[in-house]
Amino acid sequence: MVEKGSVLVLGSSPFHNTDLTVHGRLSYIGGTWQRDIAFAGYNVPLQGDIAAIKMINGVRDVDPERRKRLIEVLDIDPEWRMHTVSEGQRRRVQLCIGLLKVFDVLLLDEVTVDLDVLGRADLMAFLKEETETRKCTIIYATHIFDGLETWPSHLAFFAGGKMECCEPASSFPELKEGKLVNLVANWLRSREYDSQSSDLHEEKKPFKYLTNSGWSSGRSSASIKLSSNAVWRC
Repeated sequence: MVEKGSVLVLGSSPFHNTDLTVHGRLSYIGGTWQRDIAFAGYNVPLQGDIAAIKMINGVRDVDPERRKRLIEVLDIDPEWRMHTVSEGQRRRVQLCIGLLKVFDVLLLDEVTVDLDVLGRADLMAFLKEETETRKCTIIYATHIFDGLETWPSHLAFFAGGKMECCEPASSFPELKEGKLVNLVANWLRSREYDSQSSDLHEEKKPFKYLTNSGWSSGRSSASIKLSSNAVWRC
């Protein structure tokens, strides 16, 4: 458990103060609408013969104008059936539902991986407008940097569980040159070099698989701990 006060969002501990999420002040959009099904496979999309507009309208206490605007920005066809949509279309509906209610702080985790170029550009333009007109804060974790040079107000780099850097975007001349990818690549290569250097001075431990207790979902074999078949839920 994270110690109370070690992380503060809007002056409160997000791990202890449920008021932040209950009242929508702190919001999160991430992951995919998928699940693991025994004897069927992993990452099976959540599907159902439901119209996209029915799911969107199912969110209560929403400004109708905001709903209409999001449907236009994300280019959603209200008649999409959720069992026949593509991954990109499913992601658009997920984003629309997640953005319907206003927020003070929004955490985004790799939400544009399934969007095309125009869809990603329209979404990022909408989010930037949100921060400028409502004075809210958006923290966006991503590995897709195309066209983001003019989007952020600050850049932060985390590695090994620590914040290595957090500075205003104006501190990085690479952004003005359209070289955000190069900047991030240099950070990662530097971190990789430091990690390799420290490994040279550490005693090598014999290789050993760590297995989870119990068995894999729908399989008669033990699962490897922290491997691709380990499932995490928040």
